[in-house]
Amino acid sequence: MPLTLTELPQPTQDAVAAARERVAALHAELPRNELVVWTAGNVSERVAATGPEVPGLFVIKPSGVSYDELAPENMVVCTLDGAKIDDGTPETLVPSSDTAAHAYVYEHMDEVGGVVHTHSTYATAWAARGQEIPCVLTMMGDEFGGPIPVGPFAVIGDDSIGRGIVETLRGSRSRAVLMQNHGPFTIGKDARDAVKAAVMCEEVARTVHVSMQLGDPLPIEPAIIDALYDRYQNVYGQR
Repeated sequence: MPLTLTELPQPTQDAVAAARERVAALHAELPRNELVVWTAGNVSERVAATGPEVPGLFVIKPSGVSYDELAPENMVVCTLDGAKIDDGTPETLVPSSDTAAHAYVYEHMDEVGGVVHTHSTYATAWAARGQEIPCVLTMMGDEFGGPIPVGPFAVIGDDSIGRGIVETLRGSRSRAVLMQNHGPFTIGKDARDAVKAAVMCEEVARTVHVSMQLGDPLPIEPAIIDALYDRYQNVYGQR
């Protein structure tokens, strides 16, 4: 029998409600930043832990639903094995077709609190070539700490995509991976952070592509990339 949301502790129900609000709102950033078309793409967020007795949960977009129709009440709640719980939505409302990939990432990367998948044009073009995006911009050093790597080819249907994401990003400073012939997946400390990584991934994919049309981009020394990454991650912005 699936878990029933209304039978979980009240702090868990409150955490789910908050995650649904955030995830529903963040989906608007994908078309706004021209990262998706039609119903493609998805955002998910891990539900904050509310006690050792509560199973791991995450919230994700329902499959094939128009962005204009997305709302907190139709965000789907799943366990970390990708199974939908009794979350108050109709049984016919199924989670995103990429749910297994998101679930695998959450189950195997404890530090990840948000996952995003898009088919943004330039990043997906790099993925179609199976080519990593070289770190030739200070912005890339700041955000990704190096090149954006390519993950293995995998098809939707099981956790193969998730395995490829984890294998590629584990031990990497990059928060984006270009799954070969598919498109970018990004991770973050929460859903907003992962959405930001998706926006930045497309921006650098486009800029580096344009640069390569003009000639060979100039490399940045690894030590400088390290310094850029450290400054941006630990000094830049408000604390």
